[in-house]
Amino acid sequence: MSEDRREVVLVRHGATAWSTTGRHTSTTDLPLLPEGEATARTLAPLLGTEPFDLVLTSPRQRARRTADLAGFPDAVVDEDLVEWGYGDYEGVTTREIRETDPGWTVWTHPSPGGETAAEVGERLDRVVTRARAVHGRVLVFGHGHALRALTARWLGLPVSEGRLFRLDTATVSVLGFEREQPVVLRWNSPGA
Repeated sequence: MSEDRREVVLVRHGATAWSTTGRHTSTTDLPLLPEGEATARTLAPLLGTEPFDLVLTSPRQRARRTADLAGFPDAVVDEDLVEWGYGDYEGVTTREIRETDPGWTVWTHPSPGGETAAEVGERLDRVVTRARAVHGRVLVFGHGHALRALTARWLGLPVSEGRLFRLDTATVSVLGFEREQPVVLRWNSPGA
């Protein structure tokens, strides 16, 4: 553990039908696939080695189920951890979006009817503040784009810099400090 002892362990939910096909999934509350459940179970031994002072989860069933299967059925639901709101692009792949909006990415372009980067940053800043107030370990179950944006905000970067942090399903990443500087301690580690 870092000198500061404050760590935030991020876990992206297990695989869903849409995450495996690249469909943007925010408000659509999809269940985990059987393989997503199996992979989520592999997280339990990895996460169970040291206690957590606070465990948070997105309210979406894919995140809550991952938390449950990983051994944290009593994770506290935090509405600020929902996935980036994709609006009209919900359920659509990037390739399909680019047919009418060339060069589109969630990081650099608007999503009609969805959240702006500023709105995502505002709510994830609240999660960062909440996590930093805990002088110990925090575990967070959430979603790909939101956790990448949270990481950018942890590091003091604009939300758009979340584009630099690829995050696969059912992986573990750790944020912390080195000499009072927010850092990434580990990234995108598989549970299995």
